[in-house]
Amino acid sequence: MAKASHQIERNTTFPIHTKTTSSSSKYSKRCFTLLFSINSQRLSAFILTTSLTIFALSRIPNLQTPPSSPLTPSPSWSLKQQWRDILSTNRSSGDSTLEAKLEAMAKKLRESVTFLPLKDVRFADQPQEGHTWFMSSMYDTHVEGEVQYQHFPSESSKGRVLCVKGRDTHDGSWNYYALAWPETLPANATFMRGLTFVSYNHYHYDNLWHGLSSIFPFISWHQRNSCRSPDRWVLYHWGELRFKMSPWLNNLMEATFGKQPPIEEFDKNEENGPVCFEEAVVMRHNEGGMSRQRRVQAYDLLRCKARNYCNMKLRGEIEEVNGKKTNDIVGLTMFMRRGARSFKNDSAVIEIFQRECNKVERCSLMVAYSSNLNFCEQVKLMSMTDILVSPHGAQLTNMFLMDRNSSIMEFYPKGWLKNAGVGQYVYRWLASWSGMRYKGAWRDPDGEPCPYPEEDRRCMSIYKSGKIGYNKTFFTEWTRNVLQEVINTRKVGAPSKSSFGGCTCS
Repeated sequence: MAKASHQIERNTTFPIHTKTTSSSSKYSKRCFTLLFSINSQRLSAFILTTSLTIFALSRIPNLQTPPSSPLTPSPSWSLKQQWRDILSTNRSSGDSTLEAKLEAMAKKLRESVTFLPLKDVRFADQPQEGHTWFMSSMYDTHVEGEVQYQHFPSESSKGRVLCVKGRDTHDGSWNYYALAWPETLPANATFMRGLTFVSYNHYHYDNLWHGLSSIFPFISWHQRNSCRSPDRWVLYHWGELRFKMSPWLNNLMEATFGKQPPIEEFDKNEENGPVCFEEAVVMRHNEGGMSRQRRVQAYDLLRCKARNYCNMKLRGEIEEVNGKKTNDIVGLTMFMRRGARSFKNDSAVIEIFQRECNKVERCSLMVAYSSNLNFCEQVKLMSMTDILVSPHGAQLTNMFLMDRNSSIMEFYPKGWLKNAGVGQYVYRWLASWSGMRYKGAWRDPDGEPCPYPEEDRRCMSIYKSGKIGYNKTFFTEWTRNVLQEVINTRKVGAPSKSSFGGCTCS
């Protein structure tokens, strides 16, 4: 820019050529050239200011950011510093108002920051596809096999940082986002230093599975970025602010990052005033786009961190159990529920599995109710489990805490196959993503009758909380086969149980 301004100044003092040879003409020529030279500095300042204004306005692009490769280094965008460089270079112009004009331009940039609703109802029917309704104008950064995310500031944001505004907990369209250059933040903005994780959840943070699904991509990003930990979390549900996670998820995050997750409530900044983050990572597609290998690696990290965390909490008890345990023991765990999707007759079902376990040397049956166990007790139980028997439900999220290659047997009430949609398969997927062996599911053919045709989606309101019966013959044979498979795997020397990956990052 400095070169351009000097070139303009040189060009404005061009000589006037004429064929006239009279003395009056020569005198007029000298006067005109002198007058033009006197005014050249003012003209130069005017042209420079106009050029800077056009340049600045041309650099205010649409808020929508194009996709970019995370491998490309981010440029050093510092508008104010660029202007100061220009100012320093052109101080010889003698225009004392130039700095004031540049500051006025900075004010215009601050005022041009445009806040858009976090919740864009145009995409309400496709919350996880393409342009999700959360921050709909933004594109994700995505390398094949890796997590999809947004990073601010970055090349795709032209060095601008993420700003948010609003604390609404009931309607996400009353909470807003914008991008701004760090040197020209919107008026009255609070600037939060450090790394911020911004999470979008289409469901709930108090549910084990839904909460983990929204937090999981941050684990992979953390793992692939030298184990960097956030200084704060910002949690959104449909664009509405949330201020807590479930106790189970809270403990898992503490185990992973070494401290309780600091969840930002924006209660210390000016009411409804904007907040801008020095650095922010945004996730809105859960584990979408991640390869199975990346998912397995991230679950390995969570398993390792959780066990380290709980070994400190329950060190004496776990050491005593581990001291008595050998690799020959087959841990068969029945992880039970109460209420919705529980077994109608717990004792009858337990008896079937106990009988088959008794037929296998060194088989140990453990029966536990998820509602009775705290986080570390669940970690401990899973670390001792080879075969997990459980009804469909959030408690099955604990399966990734078992060693890799452990087995899962799942149970459903009547009506789920035809009416529950793809969400009924999440624990089958989780088994694959975390390196487990999904040994199938049993679906109860009997249950509460539905007054509508069986395929009618209204029947799901009846089936969703149904209870599960049992088939003694089927359960017996199924359990026997899974137990035998575990024993045969050990006989041939294959790693039936292994935690594989550890707590390392790249």
